[in-house]
Amino acid sequence: MDDFQIFVKPVGASCNMACSYCYYLEKTELLSELGLNRMSDDLLEMYILQHIQASSEQTIFFSWHGGEPTLAGLEYYRRIVELQKKHLPSSRSIINGIQTNGTLLNDEWCRFLKNENFIVGISLDGPEQFHSVNRFRKDGKSSFDEVLRGFQLLIARQIPCEILCVVHSQNVKYPLEVYRFFKSLNAEFLTFIALVERLMPESNQVSERTVPAKAFGEFLCAIFDEWKTSDIGTVKIQIFEEALRTAFRLEHSLCIFKPVCGRVPVVEHNGDFYSCDHFVGPAHLLGNIGQTSLSDLLESQEQKAFGKAKLDLLPECCQNCEVRDMCNGACPKDRFIETPEGEPGLNYLCEGYKMFFNHCKPFVEEVAEAWRRSQSQ
Repeated sequence: MDDFQIFVKPVGASCNMACSYCYYLEKTELLSELGLNRMSDDLLEMYILQHIQASSEQTIFFSWHGGEPTLAGLEYYRRIVELQKKHLPSSRSIINGIQTNGTLLNDEWCRFLKNENFIVGISLDGPEQFHSVNRFRKDGKSSFDEVLRGFQLLIARQIPCEILCVVHSQNVKYPLEVYRFFKSLNAEFLTFIALVERLMPESNQVSERTVPAKAFGEFLCAIFDEWKTSDIGTVKIQIFEEALRTAFRLEHSLCIFKPVCGRVPVVEHNGDFYSCDHFVGPAHLLGNIGQTSLSDLLESQEQKAFGKAKLDLLPECCQNCEVRDMCNGACPKDRFIETPEGEPGLNYLCEGYKMFFNHCKPFVEEVAEAWRRSQSQ
């Protein structure tokens, strides 16, 4: 079986924060009738065993998401590690990743994460005036100080840590201020995620928080220019890394830029399997790992059809685009506007992506040429 990444939700959509742009909080209602707030120990062990059996990789990657996954408690993660070691073949290894808002991290958590070689993603939207626009606690107060404290604890313990920054209509106007703030924190890994919120499921209208497509392109271009001048080799930025993969003729590692998707599904805390984190709903509920194995769900015709639809529905202008190999139409959840020719299925962020990928293309081609020369020597 080829590579996959499961977003497993040990506490479902439960969270100790109330971020205004969170698309997963509403999923609490989807599963509220079950009366569950944490994956049971029996189901957890079943999931871990099935995940190991489904993976063909030498190093098996587990990805713990939410909601806020640290709400499950530290002892729960100690149990996770015990179960992984119990079922892991002696010739293989495991890496765990956890995506957190960082507010519940403390010294004990960080000792555990360090000792068990966890990789941590932490959500931070830039300096306080930008972070606090959307990311706040349930009492309405800013989470900035708590998140920053959590990040600094991770850095102090030298735990591999990636900052996930949601780019919205406010911070997009200040790319270098945002980027330099992250550099001042000694951040080594950055991911910029464009906020795209549709007002209605079938509408092409977006919220005021949504990042304008052109502005997102300008944001990426400005940061790229500074990164290229000053930070190559010291700061890794996910979208830049993805663009550069094309120089080495490598497949994209990020699902949104792959020609076909469907390899990053969700397993909810009750065992339900959904096609994608952005498509958790009845239409994309394919089964439950308690009744159908994870391998069978991953390889099901329904899941394959979900992933292939990304390619099959790619508009003609995208098929002929000069940066298609870098973009491939991007995430299906954002493909809801029309092309200039009136064809449906164009990505809302197309203008920004095209601007950025064309902007970085000369550099990518330079890298590709240097790599080809090195290969021929």
